[in-house]
Amino acid sequence: MDTTLPLTLLGGISPERFMRQYWQKKPLLIRQAVPGMQPLLSRAALFALAAEDHVESRLIAREASGKGWRLRHGPFGRAAIPKLSQAAWTLLVQGLDLHLDAAHALLEQFAFVPRARLDDLMVSFATDGGGVGPHFDSYDVFLLQAQGQRRWRIGRQKDLTLQPDVPLKILRDFQPEQEWVLEAGDMLYLPPRYAHDGVAQGECMTYSIGFRAPAQGEWAQDLLQRLADVAGDASGQRYADRGQLATPSAAAIPPELQAFARRAVERALADSSAVDRAMGESLSEPKAQVIFAPGASGAAGPLALDRRTRMLYDAHHVFINGESYRASGKDFALLQALADQRTLTAADAARLSRQARVLLEEWMEMGWLHRV
Repeated sequence: MDTTLPLTLLGGISPERFMRQYWQKKPLLIRQAVPGMQPLLSRAALFALAAEDHVESRLIAREASGKGWRLRHGPFGRAAIPKLSQAAWTLLVQGLDLHLDAAHALLEQFAFVPRARLDDLMVSFATDGGGVGPHFDSYDVFLLQAQGQRRWRIGRQKDLTLQPDVPLKILRDFQPEQEWVLEAGDMLYLPPRYAHDGVAQGECMTYSIGFRAPAQGEWAQDLLQRLADVAGDASGQRYADRGQLATPSAAAIPPELQAFARRAVERALADSSAVDRAMGESLSEPKAQVIFAPGASGAAGPLALDRRTRMLYDAHHVFINGESYRASGKDFALLQALADQRTLTAADAARLSRQARVLLEEWMEMGWLHRV
């Protein structure tokens, strides 16, 4: 992607300018970001998707009093979904890009942001008055109106106190500063922690393009566990204390044992390559509900990554679906092209070394990669 060219998706400004002026700084309303926008799937198809065990879905409704909220988690059979004549309910279906090629293609239009940060495309279907209440997200989000109308109110909320005793993270004292009604094709970008409240005006469908924003503590836990697994496999060292004297203080931890533990942790963290590898594996790990159908290798031809495949790279490694491979030279350049473009021409595939072609055959057999 040439990031200097203007994009209709961004209201005629370039990705370069958008990232410099708006990303994580201020909201942007874009009228007709997707001209002629039509929903990527019908209401009936969305309801059918919400009935699947491997699809993450939620149903949110205001109580009749208007003061409380109800939240249920899917899957939902058709009988569990309220009637369309009932107002103020919302069905959220997460990860539409995992289940629909057109949704994956739409998500790919936002690849001017590193894919390591791209998360998924969520669908919000709502009847008149439906919404999830005033809230804020800890990550950037693009809110694309796919069908009908939704009224958005937003504000730079300083008081982020949440309402007590409700199943949703709803702001206790929302103070909106701006308000718009979005039509099909309109899109609103919001930086992290920017308060917003969207209410359907009639039946509507909204797509949320969300981004990964790992919490430092949670990510540290994940990376340390990955490093610990590698360290446990690689090291056969055990603590030994041949010089230990008889102790009158049996419960006291020996300083030598403390030093041994510190050295074990320091050794695991000292290898910067191992940390980078753990990070890449973490970022490329598919979501828990992702299931790949085994494929077949074989005839020559162009290649394309499966829409569920996450493929990234750094200066020395290629990462795919939670696994890492060290690469260099021509093979590395071609695998980088595959990761960036998600496709590889037949001519480029033929230029790969025999070892790399064998690797790609394995990926095809696992369903991560397909001939097209």
